[in-house]
Amino acid sequence: MHKKFFNHCTIELNISPNGPILIKSGREGADPTKPDMEFVETYYQGKPTIYLPGSSLKGAIRAHAERIVRTVGGDASANNSNGVWASDPLDNEDSEYLKKLKKVSSSEIYKLSSFTDQLFGNVCLASHLRIEDAYPISEIKTEERNGVAIDRVFGSVAVGPFNYQVCTQGEFKTKIHIKNFTLAQLGLIGLVLRDLNDGWFGIGFAKSRGLGTVSVNYEKALIQYPTCLIDNGRLKLVGTSKDWAVNELLGVGAFLSSNECQIYGFSDDEKQETDLEATVMEFGLGVQMEWSGDKVKDLFRQCVTAWCNKIGAIVT
Repeated sequence: MHKKFFNHCTIELNISPNGPILIKSGREGADPTKPDMEFVETYYQGKPTIYLPGSSLKGAIRAHAERIVRTVGGDASANNSNGVWASDPLDNEDSEYLKKLKKVSSSEIYKLSSFTDQLFGNVCLASHLRIEDAYPISEIKTEERNGVAIDRVFGSVAVGPFNYQVCTQGEFKTKIHIKNFTLAQLGLIGLVLRDLNDGWFGIGFAKSRGLGTVSVNYEKALIQYPTCLIDNGRLKLVGTSKDWAVNELLGVGAFLSSNECQIYGFSDDEKQETDLEATVMEFGLGVQMEWSGDKVKDLFRQCVTAWCNKIGAIVT
């Protein structure tokens, strides 16, 4: 599915710490005035600053997405007829299916991969989701804290004391990009971001000790169909007879033929009515829909319906 480009979603959001957060740099410097554990730093707009790496954000989001999928589906394909399952990359037996994927076509690789691997990728399949590094857009405040590691047998100090740097205030801006997505996949991402905002899981170091909880504020969500036009009040896929209403959300299956949907395991009826109407993209080719602020939640609500249909849940 990486050789074609049917739909693309960009979610712009801001992340703010609800308490201390720390994403460690992974290295120890020679400067004795600095804490033992430093926040990751980079140069942004000509000056050094801390930031939230996209890889760290993606790892936390993927881990929680896998929790959700295993809860409502499972961790083995044989037990899930609807295709909702999440593989365990650390389980050698669970990863045996990956060895078989190297011997089949790319479409078969996608179809046989777990639901989360189809979105986040695996050793045989590139990811459809990309997260940019989150850079600060407001004043950042950091502080140093002290800690020790307790011996579980004797109750005494095993390691330490040590000090670490945390961020306690600020706002970081990032973007999530998803290409050739299904509506169920977008609905799952909406649920993960909801749970991140509610504090169900955190990011970075020492999450079990109270660090890592954040708030998520949506700037906008933009869904684009780069190969569509608006013709006589209808969305039309260039070069085909396929068309839809201008207020319909379209998953990747809607753009494919019945044979292609069967090969990849998509539904050929991937559409969901919305309150927005598509507009023409820049240069006159392609169409897009845009949700701003809290309206982004409306987009996720509509896509969660597709996710519930995927897992066989009933929503009212």
